[in-house]
Amino acid sequence: MIFLQSAMLWGLLAASIPIIIHLLNRRRHRTIKWAAMQFLLKATRESRGKKRLRHILILACRTLGIAALVTAAAIPVVSSLFGFGSGKPDLVVLVFDRSASMESNPESGTIPRRELALQRLRDAFADLEGTRLVLIDSATGRPQDVPSPEVLPELTAAAATDAGADLPGLLSTAAEYLSDTPGRAEVWIASDLQSTSWSPEDDRWSAVRAGLAALPQPPRVRVLALGGEDAPNQSVRVLASRRVGNRLLLDLEVVRGGDALAPINLPLTTNLNGVRTTESLTIAGQRLRFQKGIEIPESEESGHGWVSIRGDGNPRDNVCFFAYGPLRPLKSAVVAHEGEGADYLALAAAPDGFGGQSVERIAPAAAGSLVTDEYAAILWAAPLPVGAAATELQRFLGAGGQVIFFPPDADPGQQFLGMQWTAREEAARDRFFILDSWDHDDGLLRDGIDGTPLPADRVRAIKRQVPEGEATILARWDDTQPFLVRRVVDRGTAWFLGALPDYTWSNLGDADVLLPAVQRAILDGADRFDSGYLATLGSREATPKGDDTPTRLDDYEEGRGADPGHVAGVFRIGDRTLAVNRPPAEDIRDVLEPKALDTLLEGLPFTLFEDTSQSAQESVSRGIWRGFLIAMLFFLLAEALLCIPNRPVAPAAVSVGSPPTVPH
Repeated sequence: MIFLQSAMLWGLLAASIPIIIHLLNRRRHRTIKWAAMQFLLKATRESRGKKRLRHILILACRTLGIAALVTAAAIPVVSSLFGFGSGKPDLVVLVFDRSASMESNPESGTIPRRELALQRLRDAFADLEGTRLVLIDSATGRPQDVPSPEVLPELTAAAATDAGADLPGLLSTAAEYLSDTPGRAEVWIASDLQSTSWSPEDDRWSAVRAGLAALPQPPRVRVLALGGEDAPNQSVRVLASRRVGNRLLLDLEVVRGGDALAPINLPLTTNLNGVRTTESLTIAGQRLRFQKGIEIPESEESGHGWVSIRGDGNPRDNVCFFAYGPLRPLKSAVVAHEGEGADYLALAAAPDGFGGQSVERIAPAAAGSLVTDEYAAILWAAPLPVGAAATELQRFLGAGGQVIFFPPDADPGQQFLGMQWTAREEAARDRFFILDSWDHDDGLLRDGIDGTPLPADRVRAIKRQVPEGEATILARWDDTQPFLVRRVVDRGTAWFLGALPDYTWSNLGDADVLLPAVQRAILDGADRFDSGYLATLGSREATPKGDDTPTRLDDYEEGRGADPGHVAGVFRIGDRTLAVNRPPAEDIRDVLEPKALDTLLEGLPFTLFEDTSQSAQESVSRGIWRGFLIAMLFFLLAEALLCIPNRPVAPAAVSVGSPPTVPH
């Protein structure tokens, strides 16, 4: 318990005034022995003890009433995090979420939730003098001693980041740390309950609960949830970037928070190698995806930059970064027998007007000597690879390459990655296999950046082979059989598409579907080349290797730091130029429900405090001065009742009868 007006506690000396008056009154009276009084004293000796007790109670009520009034004037508060009657722990392990979403402001507030949490925690620790504090932050994930709660806001390990958070991993670290630390401990968690940070579906939660419960002294868990409505906010993200000749094409997305749908004009600033331009962007709904082209000066083979919007409820999601390298020819390979299908595949891999793209045609018999180092994508319309070819394709996929497998027009039998083709099927006469459904948000047939869908419903086939195996189905024929499936292999992707672009098979050779699908695979495969590409905070690509020291290149803001593991920006790491951006999940405001928290921490003694305040002046500490005022009124009322004199007892009535009749 702390006092906001501690100087008022000097007023507790006034509680001695009733005692002093009592003692002075006793000295005013002299005791004189009088013989006649001895009989009265003897008569009242039996009630003397009760009167003395009554006087003591009156004196105590007066003293306690004054003390309660002075204590209420000192404004006592007790931390809601610490609570009542739980005792002071020897150690508090603070799991602190400093992900990008913690930089959002509450509605009508001006202070980020991260700073509010630090203020609350500092106030709460004022009740725990002598308790050791260990911090485990979401960026480093390492335990470190904090010398004093007062320095929490000044620690680098409590500063803002653009990274995400992994609460199951952090609590596992806390359990491991406590297993080697004796004494009574508590685990405090400060978070905005971002669902992606807590990962409620993660299998690790059972191990977390078991690890904490198995400790010699299972700790109490206290969760400070920084909730409430968010301030108005917009975020910008670069979805993809690629160089086409002397132009850099950026796929951008702007998302508005809340339910507002009224159109707004938003200034969009682009910085390319230090040169800034600003334009107005109109957003009619909650989400806008668009492509922005930037002219690259001929004298600049490589470079970097950023795109930003104006400041709002979360400054960490107002910018996204990009980088590019020298114009690199995109080379693909087509492994197929000569024929119409191979011609259409080669045309889709290097169409006219797509500068810098080339294709190499390889006969299936020569696939065993295939070297994939220079390819972005491989189009495979032959029996599934075996032997040396299968080994080389697996290496290619592991390095981030893309392979699209088409039916081999041969008897099935071979397997690759657990996948195989069924026997060839032919549609009934005057009938077709029709592409009926496909994923509009994911895969090679996804909608365009502006939301325009591919005309995939035009695909008709008279022959098909269905891919079988454990893979993700992204498109189906009208009889629900798979048309397009995906198998992810490390950094790369293997696609299986159930028709050949040959008019004896299907109309897939039409450019409106095959061309965008193949080009998407090529661009995804080109990301594995290190001339300049995008990465996400926390990913393997963004982690420096060996003795590589990252150097920050962009000039967006000073003081954001030069660690690509914690902050977004453009970095030089070894021989790579890398644009690192925050995880996409940090832009999704999906708050974990308290019931879900009950499930995640089931079996552990935990308490949840939901802080929906909007400023640092509001506190998680609860004022208990009202309780002292109520106590004062109780003591004064009790004193008044004790001072009421006893009602005098009326003398018993004596009944006088008639004189007895004397008989004659």
